Amino acid sequence: MNEAVYTEDHEWLMVEGNVATIGVTEFAQEQLGDVVFVELPEPGAELSVGDEAAVIESVKAAGEINSPVNGTVLETNETLVESPDLLNSAPQTDGWMFKISLADDLDTSAFMTDDEYQKFLVGKD
Repeated sequence: MNEAVYTEDHEWLMVEGNVATIGVTEFAQEQLGDVVFVELPEPGAELSVGDEAAVIESVKAAGEINSPVNGTVLETNETLVESPDLLNSAPQTDGWMFKISLADDLDTSAFMTDDEYQKFLVGKD
């Protein structure tokens, strides 16, 4: 399995072939607090970089998840709708949000590696 890459918006992507699985990072869920509601994109939705893809509501705030890639939503994690707290307990495993079929070849060098993301977070303190 490939290693995850990260965005400055605290999303992670796991790319396998032409499919990216997308979710929020441990840091993002800590900032949000207890997640109480998740709205996911519809399978078949066409997303471009920057499009609103999902909404997360917590006891502290509501936030939008914007698509970090171009493509078509293949699948959503319906378990999150019933158990939004999965985003708190397992944001980078069982708490994945959606899978997208990539419209273009993805250059993962445009994203941060885990080491780069950890260094990026140090600047957030």
